[in-house]
Amino acid sequence: MAVSTMQELFVEELRDLYHAEKQLTKALPKMAKAASDDQLRQAFTQHLEETRTQVERLEAVFELLDVAKRAKRCEAMEGLIQEGREMIEEVGDGAVLDVGLITAAQKIEHYEIAGYGSVVALAKALGHENAAQRLAETLEEEKAADEKLNEIAESSVNQKALSQSNGSEMDEASGAEDDEAEKGHMAQTAGGRATSRRGPSGGSRSQSRRA
Repeated sequence: MAVSTMQELFVEELRDLYHAEKQLTKALPKMAKAASDDQLRQAFTQHLEETRTQVERLEAVFELLDVAKRAKRCEAMEGLIQEGREMIEEVGDGAVLDVGLITAAQKIEHYEIAGYGSVVALAKALGHENAAQRLAETLEEEKAADEKLNEIAESSVNQKALSQSNGSEMDEASGAEDDEAEKGHMAQTAGGRATSRRGPSGGSRSQSRRA
């Protein structure tokens, strides 16, 4: 549908967010299940409940505006959720994956903060004060969720991931040293066998020539 007025733009943006929030109600349980850190898992679970409330809040705003509760496909959110899905598939378990999940979740939060900030401003400009107030509640929840993710990352998860990474690097280095030592041992053994074969053979030939 062609958008020609500010009111139409406002409704289209609301429908975009409506679709985005509905997608998140399906994605957040998977992110919570993949998280190993208890605080992070709880944060995802808590935000899932907030997201369900935010869906209901958007439906209330549609009623206030007397427009159909219809979603508009949000390709941006689809892409962000796909990034999170790939993170779960490609990054190993443990704290490193937790850092990846926080990264993916904060990208989502920043998109929502931008989206809700815009619709709050549009609602105020159009004189929809009740709608603006409800949308502002969601905006504050998204900001708080983003801040919570920051706290979890900085208080524990980042350090755990660093320790896990250093441990993996030490294991790899130790494995490489063991491989080199084994190769050196094999080379020395092979050289010893070659020398022992040459010694008696050369000696017998020398004695034979002197005789």
